[in-house]
Amino acid sequence: MNSNKLAVKGFITILTGLYSFQDCIHFLASVRKFHREPIIILIDRVPLILYPLLQVFGNVILKPAPSHENPVLASRLAKLALYRESLFEKTIYMDCDICLLSPIDEVFDFLDGVDLLVTEDVQPAIAKAANLLRVKQDILSTLQSVGLPLNENSIQYNGGFIAFTKSSKTQELFTNFKKYFEIVVAHQNVLLLKDQGAFAAAVASVKPKMTTLSPVYNYLDKWKEMYAIDKPIKVMHCTYPYRPQYAKNVTRSLFTRIVDRTAKIFLPNQLNNPWRLK
Repeated sequence: MNSNKLAVKGFITILTGLYSFQDCIHFLASVRKFHREPIIILIDRVPLILYPLLQVFGNVILKPAPSHENPVLASRLAKLALYRESLFEKTIYMDCDICLLSPIDEVFDFLDGVDLLVTEDVQPAIAKAANLLRVKQDILSTLQSVGLPLNENSIQYNGGFIAFTKSSKTQELFTNFKKYFEIVVAHQNVLLLKDQGAFAAAVASVKPKMTTLSPVYNYLDKWKEMYAIDKPIKVMHCTYPYRPQYAKNVTRSLFTRIVDRTAKIFLPNQLNNPWRLK
């Protein structure tokens, strides 16, 4: 496909390993229900024989993700590469366990005049982000002690939804994101293999022009008691294996039903993914 046709806007996601393959099929089905823009998949450790099942949705570009035997670490490394691998002036990144419930054309419009669009995590205060640590000790001082430039006002953003433009500021953001994530990897004795702390540190240090979107653009139904919203949900973050019925309804088709049935036989169960326990 001519890359000149991909210059304006598009989507990107990450698929590293077979554990998320079924999720990715539903992700593609939901995006294609509402959008025709190209979708890049940064892919690793998926057999070539399965690639046509992803490309059946049309205008899907498969690009190699940074390879690693640990698919969780591979997915984190791929997230660091989003800016470099995007072919678009305006990019919407979503985790592949996300399901669109309606069109989100306005998100591309929101990128006019800003570098970055994000959503807060269900626990936005970094000082309370126990999900980032392996150990039970003071959260903020631990993050600061390893070299992350965070303070009591720092915000944890949910990395499942990130929209960005091609700009020098965004490029600097992803450069710093990589630098701080290397700190996370180097301190696995105290930090979990998460990207939110490194991303928050990059935002704090670079200070891009950004807007924080409503949770309707990254709604974790599993944690619905944490939200107070009165608008229709547009982006459902399904947090495998929890996929609510209205997300299932969006992507249900003969093709996805066949994939779901065969997945039970041939694909590994993500609940038993050994890398998620490391």
